[in-house]
Amino acid sequence: MGLQVDGVTVIYPGRKPGEEVHALENINLDISDGDFVVALGASGCGKTTLLNLMAGFIAPSEGRVTLDREAIEGPGKERGVVNHVVTGPGADRGVVFQKHALLPWLTVFENAEFGLKLQGMPKQERTETASRYLALVGLEDFHKHAVYQLSGGMQQRVGIARALTSNPAMLLMDEPLGALDALTRENLQELILDVWRETGKMIFFITHSVEEALFMATRLVVMSPRPGRITHTYDLDFQQRFFDCRDARAVKSSANFIEVREKVLSIIHGDELAGGGNHV
Repeated sequence: MGLQVDGVTVIYPGRKPGEEVHALENINLDISDGDFVVALGASGCGKTTLLNLMAGFIAPSEGRVTLDREAIEGPGKERGVVNHVVTGPGADRGVVFQKHALLPWLTVFENAEFGLKLQGMPKQERTETASRYLALVGLEDFHKHAVYQLSGGMQQRVGIARALTSNPAMLLMDEPLGALDALTRENLQELILDVWRETGKMIFFITHSVEEALFMATRLVVMSPRPGRITHTYDLDFQQRFFDCRDARAVKSSANFIEVREKVLSIIHGDELAGGGNHV
């Protein structure tokens, strides 16, 4: 399974007649099973536009986004993988927003099962599915709580569980920790990594935090100011070092982590010339 962004450009109409805003320019990106790809860049670089393309919320002006899907074909119902062009939202992509976007009149459990209910899944099956994913994010004891009774971090956990219940091939996460306090944010970083390792989902994650990006990504893409282009790519293993030691602060305070953090910060702040395809 995988998602491919091939030669994508996005142009929005400007405020004046005939004016154009080039949000993205010639983006190429492949995401495969088990990848945790994080996009980083200054505000306005097109990170959210790129996520919205993957989600099917908007269409590219040029290029295309495709997603490999399992298909059952033929008289013997053989299984295979078919490459589909993304033309709209789908259950194969779960989205977690910066603001949890929960339904306040529903309980935690009702929010988690909401998508399955819309799909017509039988009650027992959706109860088992929602319960499993609420347990995965540490909310097995909060099924009957109202959303307003939860902290911001717990509300975001519900959002993650809800996105997982339809068993998507991919999770798209748009600054899901941006509104949280520092301690809660670090706890949720660890939780998301554990969920990723447990489920094996492809993840595309947006953040403004360099430290968060380096800690969580298997691959970091740094984007330029508008028009957004991928100028640098880093293959990283800091998340694996965390799994080995379970000490996030030890990982984030290591000499290698600090070295890469400062290099990425200098790129974002414009202290280095934007280059193409740099790797570590």
